[in-house]
Amino acid sequence: MKKLVFLSILLAMVVIVLGAYTRLTDAGLGCPDWPGCYGHLSFSNTTKNIETAQQAFPERPFEEHKAWNEMIHRYFASALGFLILVIFISSLFSRAYNKPVKLPLFLVFLVCFQGALGMWTVTLNLLPIVVMGHLLGGFTVLSTLFLLYLRLTPYRIPGGDARVRHYGKYAILGVFILTGQIALGGWTSANYAALACTELPICEGAWYQRLDFAGAFSIPVAENYEFGAHDYDERMTMHIVHRIGALITFLYLSWLGLRLYAAASSSLVKKLSAIMVLVMGVQVILGVSNVVFSLPVAVAVMHNAVAACLMLVLVNISYTLYRKT
Repeated sequence: MKKLVFLSILLAMVVIVLGAYTRLTDAGLGCPDWPGCYGHLSFSNTTKNIETAQQAFPERPFEEHKAWNEMIHRYFASALGFLILVIFISSLFSRAYNKPVKLPLFLVFLVCFQGALGMWTVTLNLLPIVVMGHLLGGFTVLSTLFLLYLRLTPYRIPGGDARVRHYGKYAILGVFILTGQIALGGWTSANYAALACTELPICEGAWYQRLDFAGAFSIPVAENYEFGAHDYDERMTMHIVHRIGALITFLYLSWLGLRLYAAASSSLVKKLSAIMVLVMGVQVILGVSNVVFSLPVAVAVMHNAVAACLMLVLVNISYTLYRKT
């Protein structure tokens, strides 16, 4: 079961990366229907019947590379869902060995809801709140799988580390702050606002005179949300709020990492704290690079992947402080 969970963690990371790549290559509607592609469950059948596919969806011209991106993401996501189901079934037969059951059951419900969000992403034409929810759902699946892996790992700090135990609540707060920042990033990306500001440290011109918070966090009525439905001022506001959130996250997690490193006597806690600060530094560099180099796909995908790694480190720290010290 532990090996299955580890494999699922790797697969969940791949799904997050593929999801980011699909979104950044504007392939979210590469297949305008769900769960198939232009009326075919197998993508190979779609490519053999392009004329029929385009007749069925005349409003959506067939673009093979976008359809490939979308279907590959769906195939990997389906494989992850199957693995999670196997983990849950395995947990039912492992109760005699005191294996957790509630987390695998939660994962089954979570991945089903994530599948529904994937469907609504397509059927609601990239509605931003659904796209953002789909991103958060992917991070939640990954974090829950990692938490299950930690539950199955029999490690404990010898003698405990009472000097850092009270930092557990600050680590949990860090998880919520990082989740909020990931949500802001998802909202910015879902509304195609990643390049609304092209200068550092804030934005070009008299940006402070054009802020529109109400509009930035509203959902305008539109038939299709591909390439965004907000005006420039609203997108600029999203981008600026995301940058401010990044600064808050950086300052808080830096403080937490440095305090933990200084206070801990356990090499494990010190190592996790150092890794968190290091990963966060890489994330800041990637975020700045997105602006400086005008959102290269590779850098933007890595920005998503490193955010996932940072979340896993925080989950590990929180679990260690609460359960293993």
